[in-house]
Amino acid sequence: MKTRPQSIRDAIESLRRKIANANGADGADGSDSGGSVDGAGGDGDGNGGAAVTVVAAAKTFPAADIRSAAAAGIRDIGENYLQEAQTKMRATADLPLRWHFIGRLQSNKAAAVARVFDFVHSVADSAIARRLSAARGAANAESPLQVFLQVNPDGETGKGGIPPAEAAAAAAEIATLPHLTLAGLMCIPDPGKNPRAAFRAMRRLRGEINESRGLQLRELSMGMSADFAEALAEGATFLRIGSAIFGARPAQQINPPPSPMGGARGGETTNQ
Repeated sequence: MKTRPQSIRDAIESLRRKIANANGADGADGSDSGGSVDGAGGDGDGNGGAAVTVVAAAKTFPAADIRSAAAAGIRDIGENYLQEAQTKMRATADLPLRWHFIGRLQSNKAAAVARVFDFVHSVADSAIARRLSAARGAANAESPLQVFLQVNPDGETGKGGIPPAEAAAAAAEIATLPHLTLAGLMCIPDPGKNPRAAFRAMRRLRGEINESRGLQLRELSMGMSADFAEALAEGATFLRIGSAIFGARPAQQINPPPSPMGGARGGETTNQ
């Protein structure tokens, strides 16, 4: 019977092979790029050969599992809740990890999140971005916080994210804020629809924003355990993977109230 570290290591190796195949790559880089896959995309499909970063979504999983993932080459860890993340950060402080906040960001948590995370994937409006900028400047002005603008491509009620029609203006404003780097866009598709349509819309929206606002957004944070192949086909560069690395969460943890990203899939969102 496999040990828990062995199971996590084998899951990561399997995931890398699947990502490489989905992305048209010959192989995966398992250590130096923190779980990234170097691949070549075709014209109009895929991510054009950009590296793919696997963010291991560790909500509810212990620090020991993060250590096992790190031993298998994972460098990027995603968390939904500030307090849980801080506990794990202290327990793994000796590891060279990058921490991603992937849950719904409340305004009263923004300052603390800006101080301790390296990436925030769920910036849903300019007001939150301004709070993050101010807090980052006060805490760590020499290291900009990497952020993603969350877009709600399907217009789902109750789900976090800015409407696509408002994304260009928000992105332009966020890009001017000191102490932040706007890396790109993030989305969570409607679970009742074909996710590839939403991923394709995000790819096009990034291009439209870059052209109309003179920006150079490079990243797309989209795709989870169940749909990363579709996300890669539409240019994803950050995948938020939970169950394909750590396995299923206990039943009582799958849908914690309230959902961190809004909606049933929101809890799975950044986590699966």
